[in-house]
Amino acid sequence: MMRAARRRAGDGGSTLELARALYALASAVARSMPREMSPTSVATLSTLDRLGPLRLTRLAALQRVAQPSMTVVVSRLEAEGLVERRPDESDGRAVLVVLTGKGESYLQRRREDRAANLAISISELGREDVAALRKALPAIARLAAIEEPGPHETGSAESEPLALAVEGPPH
Repeated sequence: MMRAARRRAGDGGSTLELARALYALASAVARSMPREMSPTSVATLSTLDRLGPLRLTRLAALQRVAQPSMTVVVSRLEAEGLVERRPDESDGRAVLVVLTGKGESYLQRRREDRAANLAISISELGREDVAALRKALPAIARLAAIEEPGPHETGSAESEPLALAVEGPPH
């Protein structure tokens, strides 16, 4: 797999070096925050925030976990009032998992806390480094959009530290 990544980079490895640096940053940000809940639980909340109500089977596929495992995650989140189950109006036999207001508030607080912690680190950089980061913002935003699975993809925000660290803006 590493050789394939180097071939795709096509620029003598500088793309791979950049990827390693971004991965290290994302991992450091993810480790810097207290762990209030499992990465799968956070990823599940973020997925519901991004994509809206989903069936449990779809959530399990998106998070790349077995359906029984996702049932446990959703049950815990439901007990905490962060999600709720509602009937699927398009199929009376099915249930949708929906993010609650409390779940939205939790994600917003978590995102703001992570951004504030990262802002402290950024403030320790020199002016030139901060200017370079500002200049790179559009590319970083595009990269984050590529890394986030869309409604028809089966990636996991939990499996990618960049997505987990940034968690993307709410949609």
